[in-house]
Amino acid sequence: MKVVPTALPGVVIVEPRVFEDQRGLVFESYQAARYAAAGLPERFVQDNHSRSLPGTLRGLHYQLRRPQGKLIRVVVGAVFDVAVDIRRGSPTFGRWVSVELSAANKRQLYIPPGFAHGYCVPPFPPEASEVEYKCTEYYAPDDERGLVWNDPTIAIAWPVTTPVISDKDKAFPRLTRDSADLPMYQAT
Repeated sequence: MKVVPTALPGVVIVEPRVFEDQRGLVFESYQAARYAAAGLPERFVQDNHSRSLPGTLRGLHYQLRRPQGKLIRVVVGAVFDVAVDIRRGSPTFGRWVSVELSAANKRQLYIPPGFAHGYCVPPFPPEASEVEYKCTEYYAPDDERGLVWNDPTIAIAWPVTTPVISDKDKAFPRLTRDSADLPMYQAT
């Protein structure tokens, strides 16, 4: 496997080694020792599976007291996946990176705790996309927080202008440096 750094320290793209022949293909979508050797967590406690229709946008989500690291991959279709650094005091506070994850490219994105996460299914091709992601912490509804998807201070270049989005996601606040609902940056 190959681990590709992004512009946000700790957020990495994982490109698994794929073995293809006339029968099809096989690859390891996760192997604890190999991922740990690459600096990724050895322990994930929850796997999630999401199916979204074209034009759907989910996010930007995070947990405050029980932050989640996420290892994301697409098993059907494609998504525009985004990580936003929301750690107060971080040198990259408010910056974002995106990557196309698809069933075809088999890439994964690891987003460490302290970042907001969101993704959207492009309106084309007209197929639903299915995303699977591993989490380093359990989902805690009472701890869930978010940022509004179209926050002009973040200015994400989403591939949709009028996404299908939940009422909850529409109601999230904008990113502000002084919010008590953001994680703190801790230099390593």
